[in-house]
Amino acid sequence: MNILLLGSGGREHALAWAVKQNPKCDRLIVAPGNAGIAQIAECAALEIENGGAVAAFCDENAIDFVIIGPEAPLAAGVADRLRDSGLLCFGPSAEAARLEASKSFTKEICDAANAPTAGYGHFTDAEAAKAYVRAEGAPIVVKADGLAAGKGVIVAMTESEALAAVDDMFSGAFGGAGAEVVIEEFMEGEEASFFVLCDGEDVLPIGTAQDHKRVGEGDTGPNTGGMGAYSPAPVLTDTLAEKALAEIVRPTMAEMAKRGTPYQGVLYVGLMIQDGQPRLVEYNVRFGDPECQVLMMRLGAQALDLMHACAEGRLAEARVNWAEDHAMTVVMAADGYPGAYQKGSVIKGLDDLAETSFEMCFHAGTSEKDGCIVASGGRVLNVTARGASLQEARDRAYAMAEAVDWPEGFYRSDIGWRAL
Repeated sequence: MNILLLGSGGREHALAWAVKQNPKCDRLIVAPGNAGIAQIAECAALEIENGGAVAAFCDENAIDFVIIGPEAPLAAGVADRLRDSGLLCFGPSAEAARLEASKSFTKEICDAANAPTAGYGHFTDAEAAKAYVRAEGAPIVVKADGLAAGKGVIVAMTESEALAAVDDMFSGAFGGAGAEVVIEEFMEGEEASFFVLCDGEDVLPIGTAQDHKRVGEGDTGPNTGGMGAYSPAPVLTDTLAEKALAEIVRPTMAEMAKRGTPYQGVLYVGLMIQDGQPRLVEYNVRFGDPECQVLMMRLGAQALDLMHACAEGRLAEARVNWAEDHAMTVVMAADGYPGAYQKGSVIKGLDDLAETSFEMCFHAGTSEKDGCIVASGGRVLNVTARGASLQEARDRAYAMAEAVDWPEGFYRSDIGWRAL
């Protein structure tokens, strides 16, 4: 197969790495890709949110299968345009992608499907939102309704913090994403990520993970796109996973199908677990980042077979072959992230890192300049390792992080602390 993968982050590097291991992959093009992806696949300059341009590129390059990595092209309807052109595509329609693109839409679906989630209010003006905050008190969670690149969520521990978050959102801190706001009850418990493939009818669980959203040690400081992750998630037992499927995922998928917008692709199910009861925190309509990195490390070549079966509506016959293993990824970020940070610093020592089925450095925000790898984003590298135990995976991942020569970067030294 000739495969086109859309995206440029650590998630896409991990997907490309897994896909390349499968003998069914004859040619892999990643658009736009990054400096790390360029070492294992062809990269192409392409406007990935323009469905017409992507379809034309597929035609010119005899592409058989398209995998859409990030949420923006999905929300923009690229999957719809490709399917209209007769192309096989992995990723939901724009209508189904509203499960991530609109938090109020997800709440509406949860209400209709009777899926357990946080109590909430949905607001289009600041005064009504602030009145709700004052009535409910803190802690409370303030969310931009639309896509905000993983940053539009404020967990406010005080009322004044929540009121300030409402003002920030309505004054444009998150662009159009904050034109509407969802305010939710603060849920106690332990968070975990549950990944399932859906082909419009059938649902196939493909793994669990836990990520670390906050920038600082001990899960302190502002939220980020994720500073590290590990898989599997010990808190998400088989019993709990089955409960989440029965009470949350399958009812949601049935409601989407009933509305004439069946869901096809990977569904990231963010759960809060307390006293043996899972509740939905959020849905994402693509692989999490950095959770994808640990999932791909564990799935390897079969990831392509599973995505292909999903796109062709063959999930009922698909099976996941899990090894009894663990994986961890540690995010190396630019100093200052998630605030202002410098771009262009040179990263050394990458050529000396092992590249095996047990250790990989996935590039998230890198580019090449004058023969050097330079940082071009906030989250820059994902050093990822696998082991027979989580401790073994952790030791491997941190040994890699220490071997990277990049004074302008930092990483958390306690990824996996809850499980370990």
